[in-house]
Amino acid sequence: MTGQEIKEQDLQYNLHSWSKQGNLNPIPVEKSDGIYFWDYAGKRYADMSSQLVNLNLGHGNRQIVEAIKQQADQFCFMGPGYAVESRSRLAKMVIDLLPDNMGKVFFTNAGADANENAIKMARMFTGRNKIFSRYRSYHGSTFGAGNLTGEPRRYPLEPGIPGFVKFFDPYIYREPIEFAGEEAATAFYIAKLREQVHYEGPDNIAAIVLETVTGSNGVIIPPKGYLKGVRKICDDYGIMMICDEVMAGFGRTGKMFAFEHFDVKPDIVTFAKGITCGYVPLGGVAVAKKIAAYFDDHTLLCGLTYSAHPLACAAGVATLNYYKEAHILEQVEKTGKVLGQILEEIKTRHACVGDVRYIGLFSAVELVKDKTTKEPLVAYGQDPQGVMSGIIKQLTAKGFVTYSHENMILVAPPLIITEAQLREMMAILDEVLTDMDQVITTRKTA
Repeated sequence: MTGQEIKEQDLQYNLHSWSKQGNLNPIPVEKSDGIYFWDYAGKRYADMSSQLVNLNLGHGNRQIVEAIKQQADQFCFMGPGYAVESRSRLAKMVIDLLPDNMGKVFFTNAGADANENAIKMARMFTGRNKIFSRYRSYHGSTFGAGNLTGEPRRYPLEPGIPGFVKFFDPYIYREPIEFAGEEAATAFYIAKLREQVHYEGPDNIAAIVLETVTGSNGVIIPPKGYLKGVRKICDDYGIMMICDEVMAGFGRTGKMFAFEHFDVKPDIVTFAKGITCGYVPLGGVAVAKKIAAYFDDHTLLCGLTYSAHPLACAAGVATLNYYKEAHILEQVEKTGKVLGQILEEIKTRHACVGDVRYIGLFSAVELVKDKTTKEPLVAYGQDPQGVMSGIIKQLTAKGFVTYSHENMILVAPPLIITEAQLREMMAILDEVLTDMDQVITTRKTA
């Protein structure tokens, strides 16, 4: 098929997620390699969002591909009730990467059902029903994970499941309070969370769920002491602390898991994306030893036909090996510093950039109409003029592919990106933001 034929058939028969179907113009992809992919006209694009922040090791990693082939030659599928080498090896590898309080893994198909099963386990273990999660969060779009989600993509699921309670994030940039420092902000947010826990009844709360670093909703990095404060609340009331590491895990922030930056030990960790980098779908729930022990004589009421799929587990084993052998964490630490420096320069240089937030190779550029008032470039959850989609189209036309959410542009390239590649691509972002500066200036003087 030609690229045009592929696109026409795609639009005729496929429904695309999170989109008005009549406005779509998907790129027909012919090949990919490293941080790049190409369309059928030969145009090259740099994958500056790692697709959906899951392709951590880039396109065409031969080590992962060969592992999938070897497993396929042995057998492609065996039900989750059987012991299979790839799933046994991967489970141990995951637990070995986690803190010493963690005990076992339940593998899922992706991040949404990882979060679904995590909240089920927390409820079964504690005997409680309420689940806390944050407004600026995305945990998946299935019914349970969608109720866990705080941002507007939860709306089609409402009225939702009873027992899901939302609280506000430590989003210091948009907070009208002028804090003396990060510690002061932490004290404020933790006090408000503790107060809310009190009014919801601590004995009713099974878990507090957080994206360790908020992902698509702005790469919001917790201030100093915040996660320790949440951990203390959980310890005080017997609440399970669940860290959603679906997007932030497996090297994205420069650590294997983002919570390692903040010196806390969760009770439950959910993961997906970077464990196989999308080569085969896989997610999982890692639980503390005390939770694993509970299910020794209590039935685990969780089950999936494709839980711990052999092909996915084989891909996972190869992926985790590659992170170590290729010294990916060290590379992210180095290139992440370069990305941070470039972003700070962009923030200083551009009138349309209100804030930049980054940790490792996980970053967001927040666009505003006015740096002083911090008024967002587009209203919360609204962009009737297609301003943000227009910026993304400009970037794509220049070979820089990513996505936006609200008034933020995500920059999260594959962890294998070189400094030279990073600088080349960020120069494109700089150029497009210069155009947006001119638009803002024109509007102010009109």
